[in-house]
Parts: sequence; C-alpha cells; structure tokens
Amino acid sequence: MHPQPPPQPMGQPPSSSGAILNTAPKSTKTSHKRVLDMSLPGPDHGNPDHAHMLANKWMNATKLAEMVKTQGLVYKKGKFSAIEEEQLRAAIEAFKAGRGLTDDQLQDIIFQKNEKGKDNAFWSEITSALALRPIIAVYHHVRRAFHPKKQQGKWMPEEDAVLKQAVADLGQQWEKVSEIVGRMSSDCRDRYRNHIANREVRVTGVWTKEEEEELTAIVTEMTIQQGKDFDNDVFWGKVSDRMGNRRGRQQCRIKWTDSLSKTVKNEGQKPRWSTQDAYILVHKVDSMNVRDDTEIDWKTLPDSDWNLWSAHSLQRRWLTMKRGIKGYEDMTHQEIMDILRVKKAHLPPASVARKRKVTSAANIDESVDPEPGDAGPSGTQEGVSDGQDKDADGSTDDSDA
Repeated sequence: MHPQPPPQPMGQPPSSSGAILNTAPKSTKTSHKRVLDMSLPGPDHGNPDHAHMLANKWMNATKLAEMVKTQGLVYKKGKFSAIEEEQLRAAIEAFKAGRGLTDDQLQDIIFQKNEKGKDNAFWSEITSALALRPIIAVYHHVRRAFHPKKQQGKWMPEEDAVLKQAVADLGQQWEKVSEIVGRMSSDCRDRYRNHIANREVRVTGVWTKEEEEELTAIVTEMTIQQGKDFDNDVFWGKVSDRMGNRRGRQQCRIKWTDSLSKTVKNEGQKPRWSTQDAYILVHKVDSMNVRDDTEIDWKTLPDSDWNLWSAHSLQRRWLTMKRGIKGYEDMTHQEIMDILRVKKAHLPPASVARKRKVTSAANIDESVDPEPGDAGPSGTQEGVSDGQDKDADGSTDDSDA
C-alpha cells in the first residue's frame, strides 16, 4: 500500500500550463450565495514580526512598497475574499461581545470622525484575524462595508446634478462631496470619473475600427515601448485623456482587457476559447489549493505559454463553468472542484485542434461558444469585475489597498 502524499499547503501559486499539459516550457523573449468551509487551514501569516507590523503599524502604499524592497515584507492587496469577509465579521462580533458594546457604540468606533482618535486596539485586533493584510487596508474596507450609505441603488439624474456641482465647488475632495451628495465617497468618486466627467464629449455604442486602432496604439506606446506589461501596468485615466476623453477610463479598460489585448497577442486574429483552455484553467485553479475562489488572484494565472486571456476573462470563464454545475450554490469550493476535476480529467484529443499562431493553448474546438466580453452597445461590460481601474495616481476603483 503506497503512503499518502503529504497535504499541499493552502493558497499556492498556480501550476504552469506546461506542467498541466506535461509539455516543456517554451523559451521566451461576483457573486452568488457561497457555502464556506471555515475549518480549512488558511495561508500562513508568515514572518511573525512582519505579521505584527502589518496589524499594528499604519503604513500607506508608498511605505508598504518601501518595506517590500528593504525588508522583504509580504502582504496581500486587492479585493477581500469571502473567507476574509467572514473572518472579519467574526472578529468584529467577538470584539463587540467581549466589551459589551451596543451597535451604536461599535459604529462610533468604526466611524470615528477624528482620524487621530482611532481605536487602535479595535483595528489591530480585527486585522490580526486575517493573514497578511495591512491595518490600513482593513480600516478602509470595514468602513466601506459598514457604511450607512452603502448600496443605495441606481443613481438618479438629480443626484448626478448635485454631484457635478459639488465637484465644481469642492474639487475631488470625495469625503466632503459625499456629505453633500448623500452617497459613499468611493461611490461619488467612481460615478464622477466613469459617468459624469467629460460627459459632453463622451461616446457610447459600438467602437469603430479607428477607435480600436487608436486605443491599441496608445496602450502599446505607454507599456510595451516602455518595457511595461500591457495587461497590468496601464493608467486608464491617462489613456482616456489621450483619446480626448471620447471614451471613458472604464470603457477603455474593458475594451482592452476583454477584446483587444488577446487579439494583439494573437497577431491580429481574435482567438476562440477552446476545450484545452478550459482544461488548463480548471487544473490551474485546482493547483492553487484555495479555500474559496474569491481567494484567487486571477492575474497570476496566465504564464509565458498560456497568455491570451485577461484576468477578467479567466474569472468569467471560471464562473461560467461553475454555474454549469447543478446545485453549485449550495456547494463548497472543494465540492465544486471535485466535480470539475473529474469533468476535466483528460486532455482534449489533438484531432479536434488547429494550430494557433502564438504561444498559448493550441487546441481549438469550433463548437465552443465564442469568447464573451467585447464591450456592448454602451461600451461597458456587465458581470464580474476584476476590480482594477488603475489611475495615474495608482488608485483603483472598487478595490482595496
């Protein structure tokens, strides 16, 4: 009887596509009701001194980046996972119960108006419940999650008018604008940037060939020609400015990541999602050994031999496969993974394939649905967001530091 291999640690980087396909690497030049298994071990908190620092020292993005370079600090950024949300909820409830606080008293702690009067004991305690999250990121995330003005529904024309006037009077001081508009500061910021600013020149509807060529030229000039990554190093506010603001930052980002990027990588031909791509995706997700798919950093999945698809596209493809499982809403990630692992247990036969022009998945099944995600008539894409609308100041819409 063969001994069982030791269990893999949770939260691993994804396997390479070459390892999944058993080929040598080539040389290079939203959400739904979730069933969470909280008993599974999470990622290690890492260096104890760094973990204590992250939970107790208030460091901005610049200071964190400096610590990464000088002290090898490792920390998490991006959207909080469903597991982290539950851990935070439990930590906040434990703090509240342990001190006999009322709901109003808890709100006063979270929304302390005097920045210097923050309850450091509260913020440090709940941050310590998470692995590798800086206290400042937890602070901003919790204040958004518990905000009384959260999720107020569709913006009305009257609100847009008030927002436009507030920005004209105050500039982009979003906390002050929020008090006038009656919406969260981040909601006001995103609404103004994506829908109000430059509305008089904004174009909606299908992109013309000339617009696509202009966007491609701008992005490649700002990234490839400067040795940067055109999937992750784009400041979309600057791109929109270069296009005369006829297309907004969000429109440009979605058009590029969901349509033009993969066409550029495929030498001008729009690629089609194949059964082999699905096989690779399932086995990459499986290799990461996460507790829930909200823990996945989708930007880490592409590799040098499998790089046509944006993080946003891969996330949507994953959700499509998952939602194809009957009763997925009542399953844990591990149960869903067990089913997909069996469904994608064998590499698709080469007989159904035709060769692609680039280093990527080589087998294309013409019966597979075409890749969704081209910007529709409005130039925007509904559905899963990758949460990264990067601006020149390094900030991102709807994401956490």
